Amino acid sequence: MILETDRLFLLSPDSVDAGDVAEYVRRNRDFMREFEPERESAYYTAEFHREMLERQAQEWKEQKGYRFYIAPKDDRHLIMGFVGLSNVVMGAFCSCFIGCQLDKDHLRQGFMTEAINEVVRYAFGSLGLHRIEGNIMPRNKASIGVALKCGFVNEGLSKKYLKINGVWEDHFHFVRLNEEME
Repeated sequence: MILETDRLFLLSPDSVDAGDVAEYVRRNRDFMREFEPERESAYYTAEFHREMLERQAQEWKEQKGYRFYIAPKDDRHLIMGFVGLSNVVMGAFCSCFIGCQLDKDHLRQGFMTEAINEVVRYAFGSLGLHRIEGNIMPRNKASIGVALKCGFVNEGLSKKYLKINGVWEDHFHFVRLNEEME
């Protein structure tokens, strides 16, 4: 599956090459360190991402998760990041978590805002979700700004929420509701 915005392709796991994804994570290894869990060296290989893409494709089939890899329309092989919907639960809950990353060389150009808005449209429209939740470290001002631009509301602070780079970090809890379902 491919979603499109004015400038981007949002590619499903079965639409990308593991080598392209591995190149993205290698290129951003140092930049992402302060925002990610500690990573084993295997994480930076194409083989690791080949297996990860297979798991992500299976999550799509099971309707449990939807990761979209971001690429510019003029170079589909240049992975610039991702927007992922995870822990999708339907029934009375109709909710998921959102996570995202963007290449250090493509910050502050509106790409993430564009990508998240399109993925939210997909989540609320095609998937029929009511609630999308995201958690952001207080020092990550860029991501907080994007969340607010995309209509997410800060519902408060979760103390020591995730272990990031070896440290239990506080996170703000952001939510966007599909008001049209109400």
